[in-house]
Amino acid sequence: GPQVKYSVRQEYVARVMEAGGSPVLLPPETDPETMAQLLDGWIIPGGDDIDPSLWGESVHPEARLEDPHRTRMEVHLYKAAHVDMPILGICYGCQFINVMQGGSLHQHLPDILGHDSHRGDTWQEYTVEPGTILAGVLGGCSAEGKSWHHQAINHLGHDLIATAHHEDGTVEGIQGTCRPWLVGVQWHPERSDAEATPKIFSAFIEEARQYQLSKRR
Repeated sequence: GPQVKYSVRQEYVARVMEAGGSPVLLPPETDPETMAQLLDGWIIPGGDDIDPSLWGESVHPEARLEDPHRTRMEVHLYKAAHVDMPILGICYGCQFINVMQGGSLHQHLPDILGHDSHRGDTWQEYTVEPGTILAGVLGGCSAEGKSWHHQAINHLGHDLIATAHHEDGTVEGIQGTCRPWLVGVQWHPERSDAEATPKIFSAFIEEARQYQLSKRR
C-alpha cells in the first residue's frame, strides 16, 4: 500500500520555538497515558472536521472528516491529561475542546450565516471578553488574525465560557472553568504576524514552563 506520512504545518513548530518551547509531534498511535505524563503542555492544532456522532448528529454533506485514529488518540489524551497541564486548541482544537466538554458544532456555517467568509485565510477582527484569560494575554479586548473554518461552536460545552466573537456572532474563543489554563481560539494565530500571535504562544509556553516546574516539586 501507499506510504503513510504524518505532518503538522511548519507554522505551529515555528511559533512554539519562537516562544521558547520544544515541539513534539504526536502521531495517532502515540500512547496517550504515556504522553500525558511526559508533556508539559498540549497544542491541539487545526485539522479536518470532527465526527458529529460525538455529539449525536449525522454527517453534513459539506463535512470532511478528520482521521478517526487522530481523534481517538486525542480523546484519550484529553481524559488522561493532568488538570494543571495547559491546553491550547486552535481551530479544530477549539472545536474539539467544546465537543469533549459535551458541546456541539455548527457543521456548515454558510447554512447559519448565509456566507462562507470564514474560509480562505480571511483576515478578521474579533471582540474579546474582558476579564478572560485571552484578554489578559492580549492586553486588551480585541484581536486580529486569519481564519480558515466552515464549522464553529454551536452549543457551548460544560464548564466553558465564550471569550471572543466575530461581528457575525461566531464564537471565536473559549476557556475552561474546569482547568487553570484551557484555551481555544477558532482562528489560526500561527498563520499571521498579527499582534496577538506571539502573545498567545508565549503565554502558553510560560504556562507549560510553570507546569513543568510544578511536576518537579
